[in-house]
Amino acid sequence: MGSVNSVVSQAEPPKKSFLYDPKVRAAFYQILLVVVVTYLFYKAATNAIENLQRAKIASGFGFLENTAGFDISQSLIPFSAAGSTYGDAFLVGLLNTLVVAAIGIVFATILGFAIGIARLSTNWMVAKVAMVYVELLRNIPLLLQLLFWYIAVLGPLPQPRNSLEMGGGFFLNSRGLFMPRPIFASDVSAILIALAIGVVGAFVFRHWAKKQQAATGRQYRVGLVTLGLVLGLPILTWIVLALTATNPIGFDPPRKGTFNLQGGMQILPEFVALLIGLTTYTAAFIAEVVRAGILAVSKGQSEAAGSLGLKPGQILRLVVVPQAMRVIVPPLTSQYLNLTKNSSLAVAIGYPDLVQVFMGTVLNQTGQAIEVVVITMGVYLTISLVTSLVMNTYNRRVAIVER
Repeated sequence: MGSVNSVVSQAEPPKKSFLYDPKVRAAFYQILLVVVVTYLFYKAATNAIENLQRAKIASGFGFLENTAGFDISQSLIPFSAAGSTYGDAFLVGLLNTLVVAAIGIVFATILGFAIGIARLSTNWMVAKVAMVYVELLRNIPLLLQLLFWYIAVLGPLPQPRNSLEMGGGFFLNSRGLFMPRPIFASDVSAILIALAIGVVGAFVFRHWAKKQQAATGRQYRVGLVTLGLVLGLPILTWIVLALTATNPIGFDPPRKGTFNLQGGMQILPEFVALLIGLTTYTAAFIAEVVRAGILAVSKGQSEAAGSLGLKPGQILRLVVVPQAMRVIVPPLTSQYLNLTKNSSLAVAIGYPDLVQVFMGTVLNQTGQAIEVVVITMGVYLTISLVTSLVMNTYNRRVAIVER
């Protein structure tokens, strides 16, 4: 019996099939899902192509090389009705969308942080005004706010011949804000080089200041030094060039004509209304995100920092906000994505963004609905993925690492 038991104990356990391996099953299901989704997309594409051919409707992306034949009110690149193509119109709309989204994100973040901190103020009036702002702005549809800014606020402005003169070459009328247009000389590259050096120097100083603070505990004015390097160095270069050589940056101010303003640079009222609407609306949501993030930080952190002699402003800037960022960043990313996608409402007030130019005018003239819609969807998807990638990378930097 002893020998039989020893033989049984030494026998190898029965091997299980590789299908019982969780990793193998997970990989199999993922591959199967990819195959099914790819097949469905293939069938949808081929079915659409067959229907278009049967209806004798042109397909393909060759229309992008055809002459556009229409003008666009705001263009960051050279564009003309006679010499530009539908592809150029797509780029114009894309750039206009990116510009209003980028500027809106910056302004909405600054305003949202200010309102969110104000909501936690010990001053009763400041806290209530911030609360009214949040509750009012985020509960009114964005489309109505855009129409309000465009029709009720900017609409009553005077005609160009009666423009409001704001001083410094700035004029305001129903056609927008007119300001001096910068004229760049050939040696403006020196200012750009100074700006690049300032940005690199700011990053180097910030890294050095962090290491010094970790080693010695001494704090440096990183924000002030960064501002001096990024702004002060280019301005100093500009002054030196202006005193020693030709002025690298000149200005062409707008001048009053008989019926209109001549010269200068124009900012469309549609752009202003869209930017104000997106900024104020998104800032209301960002304010609540900031308030929640600050409240998520333990009160003991503030009390400990206060016992070390830090002032309330220093406690908020150096202790509370850095810890709150790990809670703020994920929902803040969603607000950035919402602002970018909400910019498509520009079509309601006539701002020439991607939707208004490409899915509006280009689609109506070419009739290539599938191609135009696919390109537009791909652009917004790409913008959203890039924004998420950048914010997720930053989120990993501010997140607390568990040990």
